[in-house]
Amino acid sequence: MGVAAVTGSASGIGAAIRARLEAAGDTVIGVDVGDAEVIADLGTPAGRAAAVAAVGARAGDRLDRLVVCAGLGAHVRPPSRVAAVNYFGAVDVLDGLLDLLARAESPAALALCSNSAQMAPLDEHPYVLALLAHDEAAASRIIDAQDSPIVAYMGSKHALGRAVRRRAGTWGRRGVRLNAVAPGPVRTPLLQQGLDDPLTGAAIRGVTVPLGRIGEPQEVAELAAFLLSPAASWIHGAVYYIDGGNDAEIRPDRF
Repeated sequence: MGVAAVTGSASGIGAAIRARLEAAGDTVIGVDVGDAEVIADLGTPAGRAAAVAAVGARAGDRLDRLVVCAGLGAHVRPPSRVAAVNYFGAVDVLDGLLDLLARAESPAALALCSNSAQMAPLDEHPYVLALLAHDEAAASRIIDAQDSPIVAYMGSKHALGRAVRRRAGTWGRRGVRLNAVAPGPVRTPLLQQGLDDPLTGAAIRGVTVPLGRIGEPQEVAELAAFLLSPAASWIHGAVYYIDGGNDAEIRPDRF
């Protein structure tokens, strides 16, 4: 039992992770734009700073677990809004709460990526490089000029996975484990919004899942709970795909 913070806690995967952690005895500080202990818009620098400060005030002397789950789908316009929430809203909260996590006995953090992060050759894309350089103005300018919400989404999750792995050294030496999970299509309001969008709906419906169905939020929550628990005490800097085999089928020789 301990104190956990979950961004995007009001619905979907974030709500499922919150419920799973509470069932295990954690006190959870939810962060969302509504229906949460901390109301904040992680799409703005001021909102991120306010969220970090409010979580710190509620957590007290330490934070045992942190999940950055808040995110927007590829149907959201303008594309820069996706970058603001999915990437900067995640890494700024992670970095802002590192000191508080480091005070706990067995702290762990988790970021929600996506199995779409590797579906396109984005390694050297100017948008991704701007995200990784933490240049929000440049990233926004590039992706809005390209006007591709799909690239905005995939690129934000691609960069977030790399950001997690880039932090393995510094975070590990401070005693804080940091991992990521990369879900495929999961039955959430966010997925439904994407399906309802004429641009993204067709792309989502084209995703094939070897296990023959989409995932449930509770299934992702189980993996998240394990990675945040002492049972995963030597797992650090990893990105776990939970997508019914979709990524493996697309990229069988890459892992």
